[in-house]
Amino acid sequence: MVEELYATEAAFVAPEVRVADIVLPNQTNTFGTMFGGNALALMDKAAAIAAWRFCRQPVVTASTEHIDFRAPVHQGEIVEAMARVIYAGRTSLVVRVHVYGEHPFEGERRLCTTGYFSMVSVGPDGRSIGVPRLIVEDDAAREEWPVGEKIHTAIITRRTERYGTRPKA
Repeated sequence: MVEELYATEAAFVAPEVRVADIVLPNQTNTFGTMFGGNALALMDKAAAIAAWRFCRQPVVTASTEHIDFRAPVHQGEIVEAMARVIYAGRTSLVVRVHVYGEHPFEGERRLCTTGYFSMVSVGPDGRSIGVPRLIVEDDAAREEWPVGEKIHTAIITRRTERYGTRPKA
């Protein structure tokens, strides 16, 4: 019965998801750049959509991992989050999200933020359920798989040390 709860025979390729917006004045700080919290919210939405499109099941954010703010996104610029599932465990997924800022008239585009989100698939009762296996079909996916696996292992280690038991995800 436990194996049925945490295993699935399905396997899918993870599509890349793009979510774009415009940075408006109410989304900026006193420097005229996008609030970090707004960037995180955009990233979380993109991660959720990527996870949904991959497993076609409800997911929740379990943790954010390794968020690196590299460059600001300025007021009036296009902000785009690009997300992709890079690792699938039994019930959890690691989603990589890159955020780009783009000047709308010059087309200059730059990587501004990178982060990883741990998402867990949940059933109607709120308990974690199995996710499909991830098909790693191209060079980019093969390069990102070990990164996702390392993040997944670090999450398990951290939660085991903190709570004394290994999480189910």
